[in-house]
Amino acid sequence: MTTATHEQATDKSANHEETLGFQTEVKQLLNLMIHSLYSNREIFLRELISNAADACDKLRYAALDNDALYEGDSELRIEIEHDRDANTITLRDNGVGMNREDVIANLGTIARSGTAEFLKQLSGEQQKDAKLIGQFGVGFYSGFIVADEISVRTRKAGTDASEGVEWRSKGEGEFTVADIERAQHGTEITLHLKEDAKEFADDYRLQGLVRKYSDHIEVPVRMPKTETAKDDEGNPIEGSEVTTWETVNEATALWSRPKSEVSDDEYKAFYKHVAHDFSDPLTWSHNKVEGKLEYTSLLYVPGRAPFDLFERDGARGVKLYVQRVFIMDDAEQFLPLYLRFIKGVLDTRELSLNVSRELLQQDPNVDKIKSALTKRGLDMLKKLAKDKEQYQTFWNTFGSVLKEGPGEDPSNREKIAGLLRFASTHTDTAAQEHGLADYVERMKEGQQKIYYVVADSFNAAKNSPHLEIFRKKGIEVLLLSDRIDDWLMSHLTEFDGKTFADVAKGELDLGDVEDEAEKKAQEETAKAKEELVKRVKEALGDGVQEVKVTHRLTDSPACVVLPEHEMGYQMRRIMEAAGQPLPEVKPILELNPSHALVARLEGAEGDQFGQLAHILLDQAIIAEGGHLDDPAAYVKRLNSVLTA
Repeated sequence: MTTATHEQATDKSANHEETLGFQTEVKQLLNLMIHSLYSNREIFLRELISNAADACDKLRYAALDNDALYEGDSELRIEIEHDRDANTITLRDNGVGMNREDVIANLGTIARSGTAEFLKQLSGEQQKDAKLIGQFGVGFYSGFIVADEISVRTRKAGTDASEGVEWRSKGEGEFTVADIERAQHGTEITLHLKEDAKEFADDYRLQGLVRKYSDHIEVPVRMPKTETAKDDEGNPIEGSEVTTWETVNEATALWSRPKSEVSDDEYKAFYKHVAHDFSDPLTWSHNKVEGKLEYTSLLYVPGRAPFDLFERDGARGVKLYVQRVFIMDDAEQFLPLYLRFIKGVLDTRELSLNVSRELLQQDPNVDKIKSALTKRGLDMLKKLAKDKEQYQTFWNTFGSVLKEGPGEDPSNREKIAGLLRFASTHTDTAAQEHGLADYVERMKEGQQKIYYVVADSFNAAKNSPHLEIFRKKGIEVLLLSDRIDDWLMSHLTEFDGKTFADVAKGELDLGDVEDEAEKKAQEETAKAKEELVKRVKEALGDGVQEVKVTHRLTDSPACVVLPEHEMGYQMRRIMEAAGQPLPEVKPILELNPSHALVARLEGAEGDQFGQLAHILLDQAIIAEGGHLDDPAAYVKRLNSVLTA
């Protein structure tokens, strides 16, 4: 088949030609992508069709205010043809198109924050890198997986025919940009296929790929179909060939079709189009709402995190359509920040077609839809949680983002709490796999609180001296070590009627797990050690808020405790690292009356007593993961006692 393009006659003059170098990151990405994605090279067509569909959507939206942008051609479409002899594939759209600045910005750089950080993660190991590149979204550059040269001819809708632009590159480090005459607005991409990619210059192969990857795209994807008249004996009549354009894809918005008519494979393919992702989603939820508020939503939970997940200004939100007209790519107003990993589409009749990001902030319907979509997203996760293995995959990827929820969304706090997962002394492993409902189910008789400890690392949490009495009594404690955990627990007050208790703060309360005889024995011990407590407080002076005898320790000589409503050590360090000055908090020192070191302290006199008291305090702070104001003084005291 020959490339019967209607552009060639007008696109002959080229001027203002310049050769530019790719951004360094683009060179790296091209090199890795061409090699890493080799085994899945057919996805180039999906990516190019996705971009063309976006360009058509953008023109449809821009033309709402200025119908002249259609230039008399309002039938938006994508056309694909090939030339087997020239070994090329040509893909064109009559969408919004690009001017010279757009071409250089979009086809010479990767204009996304964090690109350099992302590339540092790439290792050169093909299988692993293929997954990471999928995280990034391969886009236009995927064409180089099958082509050794690509040319792009484009003109921005609404500009003069003389303002066309041609971009050419072999994907090796530089590209050429030239001004051309171009009658048609939109973009035409020609791929000069590599010798080992000739299979793609085939009608049936291309049609199969369109149906496999792009059936759900609302813009019609057309390919030429040549029919030949036949004589009475069934022989083709020479010269009677007629070529027509045939729509290959379904060309109806997938989300507008009834759920019963959409297959799982179609849902997965649509996710890859919406999220520009490489892998399948974990789950999805497709809903049509009618009544006072009319909208259709199709939400997905990805199987893998995008590389910019923790950038607060990273791309997030859903694709917004109003009555099937594309409005914007990442409308973040419809989902809270802690659900920023959710991708999908929202199509509604409740907003005006000329809505902007600013107007969205003032529209009362936005809040109602956001509330409904948030509930839908949380319900989707609750359903996913029934599959323990799948949910663990989700939690390992997005758990620390979901932990932002209780502070950001008090109205859904209980729901979010049910979705949280923690490490626990139940298994003593770092895996965050225990839900609060599981913890409550395992609570000992007489236990009224959910106990937890916060530390800078899992090992520091697991080996905290505060756990000693809990381990002895067989009471489970949640082990928290993520940076966000202290902040999270300041917003989680209760779950299933049970309050939370930080084992390193305030008075130790084991509820009815302790019997009266134990409590009485503890009171008697405290009374017997009153003189020791008084001497230690005098020796430490302003270094502590209070000194007392404790029964929370079994193996350690001492521990430090913070007042019940005081900010934890982990949160204090984060705030201070962020430059936030905080008032000094003096700890409470608790002594284990049955420990040999405390017995030695009790028998010490003069300077030795003071040295030992300070050593016990410093050791307790270190065990808590704290930092000493004067480590040299601690070492000096320790050496003095060891050599005495």
